[in-house]
Amino acid sequence: MEILVNGADERCRPGSIASLVADRGLPPEALIVELNGEVIRQERWSQVQLKDGDRLELLRFVGGG
Repeated sequence: MEILVNGADERCRPGSIASLVADRGLPPEALIVELNGEVIRQERWSQVQLKDGDRLELLRFVGGG
């Protein structure tokens, strides 16, 4: 399946947002996910299945000062 992640075309296996985040080894507690222009709350990640052509933005919080 092909999706757009942070502006780049990528191939991935079918699954949920939660499985994509886990496959990438990203820390979910520091991540915001936007799917096709809509922010998806973390408690819904396992329920939302990605589809071919989806546009995904993965935004990480970065601390600093």
